Amino acid sequence: MAGADPPRTPDGRWIVVDGRRWRAEDPTLPDDVRTALLHHLGVARWAVRTSRKADDADGLARARSRVGAAKRGLGERGDPWWDQDDAARRVRWTAALAELEDG
Repeated sequence: MAGADPPRTPDGRWIVVDGRRWRAEDPTLPDDVRTALLHHLGVARWAVRTSRKADDADGLARARSRVGAAKRGLGERGDPWWDQDDAARRVRWTAALAELEDG
């Protein structure tokens, strides 16, 4: 079932993977924003792996920071997206994209 979305809790706020709850991404993200943030997340995760293999502590710290920024933009970290109004959600993902595109 590769590529299938993991099950969500009835309230839609959490996904369940191997019996563990993880915060779901914000369902109100525009498709282009979601795509951009997921791209940055993938690149940052690759950089984490590469930095670990190279024993590059500075690179690892930068890569982890980028993973965090992408996850905040997606709504998976930081203030819960369900507690934010539309304007706060837009500010969250816009700030994350600006940080990721500048770095």
